[in-house]
Amino acid sequence: MHPASDDPGTRTALAALQVGALRWLGGGAIAVVLGVLLGVATVTLAGEDGRRVPGAGLAVLALVLGGLAAVVVGAGALMRTSRWRRALAGTTWRTGQLYVAGPAVLSFEPDGGDDAVHLRLLSTAIWRTRAVQALDGAGVLAAPVGSGQWVFTAEGEGTLYGARAIARGR
Repeated sequence: MHPASDDPGTRTALAALQVGALRWLGGGAIAVVLGVLLGVATVTLAGEDGRRVPGAGLAVLALVLGGLAAVVVGAGALMRTSRWRRALAGTTWRTGQLYVAGPAVLSFEPDGGDDAVHLRLLSTAIWRTRAVQALDGAGVLAAPVGSGQWVFTAEGEGTLYGARAIARGR
C-alpha cells in the first residue's frame, strides 16, 4: 500500500493548505509593518505641527493587533499542515462512509467491518461545516494523524478536513 501522502489529490490539498497558511502569515506580517509605519508617520506629523490625525491611533491599534492575530493563525495552520503531511506519509487512506449527526458531529464507518470512529470537526467556519454536511452518507477517505485526530476527504473535494476523535455518548 502507498502512503496517503503519495496520492496526487492529497499532495494538492496539502499544498493548498500550506499556501493558505502562508497567506495568513504574510498578510499578518504586512499588517503589523503597516501599523508601525502608520504609527511612526502619525508621531512625526504630531511632532512637527502638533496637529492630531483623527482615527490614526485606532487604525494603528487595529492593524497591529489584527496583524498579530493573523500571524498566530498562519503559524498554527502552517504547523498543522506540516504535522498532517508527516502523519500522512506514514499511513494509508482508509475507505468508508461518513455520517453527519450534527453541525460538527461526525461518524466515520470504515469499510471492512471495523468499529465506527466518532469525530468532531476541528473547523468552525460555516462554509467548511456546510461542505462536510454535504458529505453525509458519502464514501470518504480517512486517515489517523495522531493524538486522536483524523483527516478525511472525498474524491473530487480538493481539500482535507480535520476532526478529533470523541468518546461515545458525547
